[in-house]
Amino acid sequence: MEVLHYFGAALGIGLCVIGAGIGIGKLAAAAGESVARQPEAADKITGAVNLPLFLLEGVAILGEVFTLLIVLMK
Repeated sequence: MEVLHYFGAALGIGLCVIGAGIGIGKLAAAAGESVARQPEAADKITGAVNLPLFLLEGVAILGEVFTLLIVLMK
């Protein structure tokens, strides 16, 4: 039974990374399509995409840190 919390932590980190990867991929794909359609608006699109990308990556890192804290505090 002692191994189950490690399995839960691994599952939590995996889901967090997969979710962030899917979100970042969709956001980057949409930005790439937008720049391909309107190259003159590339600066505005890049500026508008950067903040959500950083926030999404920060959420993934926080999820990993919290999961590791749970494992290490056990």
